[in-house]
Amino acid sequence: MIKFTHKYQDIISADNLLVAWKEFRDGKRARIDVQIFEHNLMENILQLSKDLKTKSYKHSKYTVFKISDPKPRIIHKATVRDRLLHHALHRMLYPVFDKYFIADSYSCRVNKGSHAALNRFRKFYFKVSKNNTRTAWVLKCDIRKFFASIDHQILIGMLQNYISDKNIVWLLSNVINSFEPKANKGLPLGNLTSQLFANIYMDKFDKFVKYVLRVKFYIRYTDDFVFLSHDKNALVELLPKIDNFLWKNLCLKLNEDKTVIKTVVSGVDFLGWVHFPDHRVLRTATKRHMFKNIACSNGNEKIVQSYLGLISHGNTFKLKHKIAKLGLNPHNL
Repeated sequence: MIKFTHKYQDIISADNLLVAWKEFRDGKRARIDVQIFEHNLMENILQLSKDLKTKSYKHSKYTVFKISDPKPRIIHKATVRDRLLHHALHRMLYPVFDKYFIADSYSCRVNKGSHAALNRFRKFYFKVSKNNTRTAWVLKCDIRKFFASIDHQILIGMLQNYISDKNIVWLLSNVINSFEPKANKGLPLGNLTSQLFANIYMDKFDKFVKYVLRVKFYIRYTDDFVFLSHDKNALVELLPKIDNFLWKNLCLKLNEDKTVIKTVVSGVDFLGWVHFPDHRVLRTATKRHMFKNIACSNGNEKIVQSYLGLISHGNTFKLKHKIAKLGLNPHNL
């Protein structure tokens, strides 16, 4: 059972807010809104601490914009003051909750991430296939409109089970209820706290999979998750149990178009890569988005470096030569 021992005063203290500010501003000091807040930093921090102490704090409205990542997404950006609070909350909550998550939950966790999940998939494949000597089947699932479907009352109820300090629950509820595209549902993609809340929300499902269904080869990254088995029928039998649990307990529905059962030999699309027994290749849509960004950036070295880092995790020899055709030298990037 998770035991959250921090007190409300620990979170809203000027000391915690100041440390959170130093973490938040990293890489953002050139932004105008960050500079404006930092111009009167201590005054702003002390005022925020006071507002939280008196419970006069109220989360501000969001700025909305669209990105392509590679598919279109709507991002809701909070004010600097609110994002500072998100960091102050996250730095206190994350270390406590993270140690109770299952090992094979990989999204937005220290020493985890997509690359670790990809390597875990490969390791699971070799175990299930007995070093490529028998067929390995994969049930790949995706939740329909995951962040927009997270139920506020269910999430707050979970937090109440873990956190006895009612003031902390009040503050977390304030942040959660600050975003409401539908009645009592949804978390904004732009909030740091949303990633942690999502893992807390899905942890109940993770525990169901591991300790009730007793599935050994399971990996989850946010709302994308896979089950591996040598027995196709076992995966077929899992599907209705998964679907039923998600709906009855979390008010979530599987995306039927993206839920499939197939062999690794035929290629399994997971976390931007298509996985085969002895290699993985970058998803076509991801490649298209990558080259578009590189072209639009006029060969910006930082952007190219980040993409070369991405493609280094698979079989991408030809992709490096395509980058070279854009007028770049991949050996120097």
